[in-house]
Amino acid sequence: MEDMSRKPFLSHEKTRHGKLVWYFKRNGRRVRLPSTYGSAEFNAAYEKALTGSSAAPEPLKAKSKSGSLKWLVDQYKLSGAFASLAPATRRQRENILLQAFKKNENDPFAGVTKAAIKKGMDNRASTPNAANNFLKAVSHLFKWATEAEHVSVNPVIGVTKVNVKTDGFHTWSVEQVEQYRAKHKIGTRARLAIDLLLFLGLRRGDVVVVGKQHMKDGLISIRTGKTGEWVFLPVFKQLQESIDATPTGDLAFLTTSTGKPFTSPASFGNWFRDRCVEAGLPNVCRAHGLRKAGATIAANEGSTAHELMAMYGWARLSMAEMYTRQADKKKLAHGASERLANKM
Repeated sequence: MEDMSRKPFLSHEKTRHGKLVWYFKRNGRRVRLPSTYGSAEFNAAYEKALTGSSAAPEPLKAKSKSGSLKWLVDQYKLSGAFASLAPATRRQRENILLQAFKKNENDPFAGVTKAAIKKGMDNRASTPNAANNFLKAVSHLFKWATEAEHVSVNPVIGVTKVNVKTDGFHTWSVEQVEQYRAKHKIGTRARLAIDLLLFLGLRRGDVVVVGKQHMKDGLISIRTGKTGEWVFLPVFKQLQESIDATPTGDLAFLTTSTGKPFTSPASFGNWFRDRCVEAGLPNVCRAHGLRKAGATIAANEGSTAHELMAMYGWARLSMAEMYTRQADKKKLAHGASERLANKM
């Protein structure tokens, strides 16, 4: 291991489970670094904190009261269970727990009951997706708490998620893609954004970090942030022309108006939404819908479920089969109609 003294403002603490947690500490403020010292992720986060290019470090916080909900969440955030989650999932779960326990963070976690969790679900009944995300967050928290023997009974067991009937994000039509591309010409950041999303099928969290360092011999290789799966994506002629014609950053193809990478997937999503508005598209057109559009087009063109899994980094075959089943239905319906027409 490299000498820690060579890295200024670096410190570490040992948790009650013997795990080292690394921090960048300067001027009374600190930011937590990835747990694996010396890894590429660790070094990148350290450099961002050192140069000030990352978000402002969090203030040093007072220790939470042992036995409180806040204490339990703080311990959970130091656990291997939390570290194993994708970065975007960690941020989402942390925000959900912070909001859920904001008013009673000092209450004893031992007093949380199944009825309390059910009440939390009922309070979010008007927003079923938010209710289900709340359930996922507290379920993972108390599953870890049970295994760590902080609680003897998991209060989430028996609480069921809300059945949400929805098709999810709107899938862009070919006409909507063309309308956007007609407004935003090649060479603009807005055009490059849709080309990357459509031709690579990346999520927002991945499209804001993909850059020249991921591309070699006409192929982009990147580990996806949500699932941790590696995807290997060919750069077709149209996409390469869009990249070549657009001013890009040193590490990320997509940059803000100041030439810096987007600070988060959400900030990119908000920026892309504004570009959609400029193109006169309906409010349902969002970045994620382009991923669905790409998968739909690929399936309709004959891509197999396993080919879709490889391109989109899905770990579950069921996700890819959802698209291929829809494509198969269309082909079968067309075949039946054609045979019927020939019979008449």
